[in-house]
Amino acid sequence: MSLAGRKITALAANHLVPAVGYCLDSGAASLVFTGDTGPNDALWEFVNGIVNLRYLIIETAFSNHDYAIAMASRHLCPSLFAEEIRKLRLPAEIFITHLKPGDMELTMSEVANAVDACQPRMLEHGQVFEF
Repeated sequence: MSLAGRKITALAANHLVPAVGYCLDSGAASLVFTGDTGPNDALWEFVNGIVNLRYLIIETAFSNHDYAIAMASRHLCPSLFAEEIRKLRLPAEIFITHLKPGDMELTMSEVANAVDACQPRMLEHGQVFEF
């Protein structure tokens, strides 16, 4: 689908209830929002084909303490995020979203400790992306 010269592609999510993510492509750059999803090889196959990828917004809903809940509900926790982000073969600015209130600092700390190469940041309320 196209809107105002931008291509919008729905991406299948691996979630307990039907869900999607999106790829927004301006032509100059692309942004991928994973939506609610657990481990998802099909997502990475698509994402790794985006030659102009600039931003990746990925959910990491639970802390590692709630690994079992993350798996059962098909969300990510920092250890699962680390496994998934290793599948990304392209450079991108990475932002974490869908953090559970009360565990935001813990989860972001666990994310930072789980990955070496990338430096994910927490998505902030009102953050604007230009691409």
